[in-house]
Amino acid sequence: MRAISDERWMDLALAAAARAGHAGDVPIGAVLVHEDEILAVAGNRREQDNDPTGHAEVLVLREGGRKLGSWRLQDCTLYVTLEPCPMCMGAAVNARVGRLVFATRDPKAGAAVSCYQLGTDEQLNHRLVITEGVRGREASALLSRFFASLRVGGRDIAWNPGDGADLGTGTGVLPLDRPPLAALHASADHRQE
Repeated sequence: MRAISDERWMDLALAAAARAGHAGDVPIGAVLVHEDEILAVAGNRREQDNDPTGHAEVLVLREGGRKLGSWRLQDCTLYVTLEPCPMCMGAAVNARVGRLVFATRDPKAGAAVSCYQLGTDEQLNHRLVITEGVRGREASALLSRFFASLRVGGRDIAWNPGDGADLGTGTGVLPLDRPPLAALHASADHRQE
């Protein structure tokens, strides 16, 4: 049994997504985990950084590679609030990520199962184990609230993602010493059988 459940890791990704939404980015969050240790947590930063590659998945893969000292992330699990797009799924395949867990499907651009199946394509040199639906309702609701707020007032409105989702302001990959990340990271030491 995993020491920390998929739901708890996805909760961190949802919090990062909410933080991205507060900053005016589409609220998508990602967490990269290696052997029950957090390597990176990030939300989308495309709008903030004017970077077309500023997707949460790419940000955590970059940070994970830096922390592990290798681009090969085969023993890692990538948690994402929305099914990755082709760019992010390609990055996960190229990084040799071992497992992908995502909350909700993206019927317009999903590259894990919806539009493409890049993670399991036998023509590619690496395949991932894929789990979907973890905290799917919560992730879908977060995205729905964000896009509804855009239709009403645009990107400049004060957006409220809902209760318990705010991690504060700040930039970049979330530091592990910021609550609630520090508490969850510390709880990895209390492994369950």
